[in-house]
Amino acid sequence: MSQGEQPAGEGTGNYDIEDVLEQLRVLERTVTTPEEQREVERAKRMIKRVPGSDRIRKYTTRDISEGIVGGIVFSLPLLVEDGVFEIAEWFLEFTVGPLPIFLAVNSIFVVALATGLLYATDFRDVRITSPIFGVVPRRLLGVLVISFTVAAVMMFIWGRLHEEDPTALERLARITVLWAAAALGSTLGDILPGESSGTDISDLIADIGDGSESKE
Repeated sequence: MSQGEQPAGEGTGNYDIEDVLEQLRVLERTVTTPEEQREVERAKRMIKRVPGSDRIRKYTTRDISEGIVGGIVFSLPLLVEDGVFEIAEWFLEFTVGPLPIFLAVNSIFVVALATGLLYATDFRDVRITSPIFGVVPRRLLGVLVISFTVAAVMMFIWGRLHEEDPTALERLARITVLWAAAALGSTLGDILPGESSGTDISDLIADIGDGSESKE
């Protein structure tokens, strides 16, 4: 921020949490010692925990639990349908070399569906914070992994994964059929209740790291 530039809302009194976080980011670039940097980072984490904003920034263990429940609820109706087998067979019908085209398209569709619901709809204002490797949104990856795991586990527990002695690729295709429904349920179960009051996963990891440093 250049000298004389005012933060958003200055002069009008219209401040929000994002304005405070921006000022802390500016401050973070000016401190030099590791201890000062840790203190600024702790302050940022405390600000993010302040209630009253309609934006979703945190990804917590409670969000993970809500995603699991949502994935189970949406996938249950498909578990009793033999149509899952027919769709899975269709996914493997057309190939280019070793790649089943419709299986790949369905996987891309699931990722696009979750991404669109999280970041391109007006359900909630979901902010991307602390992406993995600076690129992959934690919430998106969490929803996709949770929903795929729910689909695989439910198919196995209900005896639908190995029925009729399918190949490994056919089992994967069956899981991806259920994955579409589970991903929808996990995404909605995650974001519709609003921001969780639990502790952000990044904060938990950072707190563990701080505790390890203090012992050294």
